[in-house]
Amino acid sequence: MMELNLKTLTVHAAADLLASGELTSVELCQAYLDRIEDVDSEVKAFLKVDREKILAAATASDKRRASGEELSCYDGIPVGIKDCIVAADETCSCASKLLEPVVSPYDSTVVSRFKAKGFIPAGRLNMDEFAMGSSCENSAFQKTFNPWNLECVPGGSSGGSAACVAAGEMPISLGSDTGGSIRQPAAFCGVVGLKPTYGRVSRYGLVAFASSLDQIGPMSHDVLDAAIVLDTIGGGDENDSTSLPMPCEGFAEAVKAVKGQDLQGVRVGLPKEYFEAEGLSDSVKSGVEKAVATLKQLGAEIVEVSLPHTKYAVAVYYIIATAEASANLARFDGIRYGARKEADDLVATYFKSRGAGFGEEVKRRILLGTYVLSSGYYDAYYLRAQKVRTLIRRDFEQASEKCDIILTPVTPTPAFKLGEKSDPLQMYLSDIFTIALNLSGNCGISVPADICAETGMPVGVQFIAPALQEEKLLKIARIFELNREIKEFAPEL
Repeated sequence: MMELNLKTLTVHAAADLLASGELTSVELCQAYLDRIEDVDSEVKAFLKVDREKILAAATASDKRRASGEELSCYDGIPVGIKDCIVAADETCSCASKLLEPVVSPYDSTVVSRFKAKGFIPAGRLNMDEFAMGSSCENSAFQKTFNPWNLECVPGGSSGGSAACVAAGEMPISLGSDTGGSIRQPAAFCGVVGLKPTYGRVSRYGLVAFASSLDQIGPMSHDVLDAAIVLDTIGGGDENDSTSLPMPCEGFAEAVKAVKGQDLQGVRVGLPKEYFEAEGLSDSVKSGVEKAVATLKQLGAEIVEVSLPHTKYAVAVYYIIATAEASANLARFDGIRYGARKEADDLVATYFKSRGAGFGEEVKRRILLGTYVLSSGYYDAYYLRAQKVRTLIRRDFEQASEKCDIILTPVTPTPAFKLGEKSDPLQMYLSDIFTIALNLSGNCGISVPADICAETGMPVGVQFIAPALQEEKLLKIARIFELNREIKEFAPEL
């Protein structure tokens, strides 16, 4: 078999090798399984990997390709799945003891669409329990480590999804983004992370955290792979009433057409509030400034825009998200499904099951959400937060009248050390630059931009576009990617 650099191998490059016959799906999947065996004891991105099942699917793919009946040019390429996205006959624990024994009887829409194109769902990826966290330290089973520095966090909640791609354990993975849970770990791990417009991708089969904020998206080595995944999993779904009844395709072709063209006539907005935020490190600021310089060299016009209600985004998010979480997680009681702890009566059984099953961060957010929805506090907190959410969305609409794309930092700092942010409030501020996008429902992408000189950790930048303008978002991000100073981001691991 030919030698593969799995730390940088893209889906489109793998597809070319499969089409040419230089590589088989079995060889490709075996290479990734070997890589997982070599490094995952250190990275701990995966909760479960079924080698036999993956290789059986790869064998079936090779047979289809040999007979000229491949499902697509991507037939036989593996993809990692975050452990809150269900796949038939697989456990979906959400990295929680409460759901540890639960096996899904059906595929989520995104998994079924992957299978329809011949992609092979491969393994369950670690995460913060019920997607509640920013560091992947809240999993009930294990902590995931950043492949760039095993003393650092990979970000969260999709930490396993980002780490497995960065470490070369999978070419692509799926994550979910409620307040930055794709983009923030992507920035920490030096990979691309796309948060599509709310409703672009079906949430059917995604275990809900906050239903009005959650969105599934890809993590990949480059922007073209992100576009390929969006083409594959996007589009309306009758099983999800919040999915948009419109086609979601053609993004990969649009991105492929980009050959490093200039950005003449493109206005890039820099929101002053993001660059005045407390805690923005010099290394991240420097990375964004380098990105701005690159965009200027390509002919882009840099304009200042204002998002004045940004300062309220964290408070608004943690009211709305926890309120929705308290309602969504009420179903996990150990009675209908999940880990049940018997007690003397029904109420005691509820308390014992949920008390033992949920971790501290999940309990904290359920309690906070129940409080803001309670009688006497609903108007003061939840209703007011929804009103400010509308103002945040209007800020983006007004800013988009002055520019074509918005450029911001993704995180205040590069990846931090494990255990460094033990204070929950300090941890919540890790998402200060990503939360507003979920509140507005617009689309955004994190792209690696620089390496921190002091720590050697990657720094990402965030491009933001109005709702349903993924094509523009992806094309501009791809042009930046092709012209940035550092061409490839790969850890030494």
